[in-house]
Amino acid sequence: MADSPRPGLASARGAALLETAIALPLVLLVSVGIFEFGRAFQTWQVITNAAREGARVAVLPNPVAGAVEARVTTYLHAGQLPDADHAVVNVNRNAAMSIGTSNASASIVTVQYPFNFIVLNPVARLVVGSSTLGSAPITMTTSAQMRNEAQ
Repeated sequence: MADSPRPGLASARGAALLETAIALPLVLLVSVGIFEFGRAFQTWQVITNAAREGARVAVLPNPVAGAVEARVTTYLHAGQLPDADHAVVNVNRNAAMSIGTSNASASIVTVQYPFNFIVLNPVARLVVGSSTLGSAPITMTTSAQMRNEAQ
């Protein structure tokens, strides 16, 4: 007889294959999501630190014109952000900062950076063809405020 040695073995293999076909895409999507959001958090950390570095230059007495923007851009490049040249840096050297019961002059440096998800944007468009998700980058914005140094 040509019976299989264990009845039902073929159906068990088929069930395992079906379970894998259902579970594997979900596991991969969760794994890629963890990777992408980790990358987004790392990018946010880099632009936050770049704003702080720019504020350190902005609070100095009589900084050279463009020195703050150059410092922020240099930090973004050192952080290996791909669109570092597309970041927008705004500097306000005439802000007021409350210290106790008095005010002091301060500088605020704001950095806006366009961030794109590498995998999640195309996946969203595959799932929903008419989705506009990922058609434009997400703008991450951070700022740093520091007290101006006296001359």
